[in-house]
Amino acid sequence: MKIIAMIPARYAATRFPAKLMQVLGNKTVIQHTYDNTVATNLFDAVYVVTDSALIFDTITKQGGNAIMSVQPHESGSDRIAEAIVNMDIDVVVNVQGDEPFMHPQSLASLVQAFSTTPNLQVASLMQLITNIADVHNPNCVKVVVDNNSNALLFSRSPIPYYRATDIPQLYYKHIGVYAFAKKALLTFTQLPMSTLEVTEKLENLRYLQNGIAIKMILTPHPTIGIDTPEDLEKARLLL
Repeated sequence: MKIIAMIPARYAATRFPAKLMQVLGNKTVIQHTYDNTVATNLFDAVYVVTDSALIFDTITKQGGNAIMSVQPHESGSDRIAEAIVNMDIDVVVNVQGDEPFMHPQSLASLVQAFSTTPNLQVASLMQLITNIADVHNPNCVKVVVDNNSNALLFSRSPIPYYRATDIPQLYYKHIGVYAFAKKALLTFTQLPMSTLEVTEKLENLRYLQNGIAIKMILTPHPTIGIDTPEDLEKARLLL
């Protein structure tokens, strides 16, 4: 089974433009993400796929692999799909460019799922929420799962709603790292945006609304997604 990692890297992020080119320690954010993904030794190849010549040059001048997108893309999934359409691969893992501290074991669990779960199409990560403020933060996406750990729903709202007050309240955060069978990703990009996706601004809901299961894997390893300047300061402290 040939498994690669793709790191979609859009320069003009809405909430924090040029965040991937911010300096974190002695490297840019995107260079940290690329180097740490390569260092896991989990993948046959690792690529940054981008719309930015600046990001492309940053990676390639350090000897890394980068691909320039041909078409403009709104989502990382579409950007990756364009890059892999003619590649001879089985599985692609989408590592977010703004997640420089993704734990190797979290990525390993995604890769392993494709060896242990027959006919798996899509897998992603979730984590138990321990900070109640995150439950009510719309930037923290929540997920509920069935008894087989397949996602039932993703939402920016607190889900589930605990009408019962005599049971423990457990909420799970979706960590936006995905692993796709190649065919599943290419199929996804041909589907129209779903109503739930448009409502919540969450592209993973397009899979669910079209009956494509997403296997959720629980990870205990925290990460920091850099969406704001405040997140960058947290990342610098962690580093």
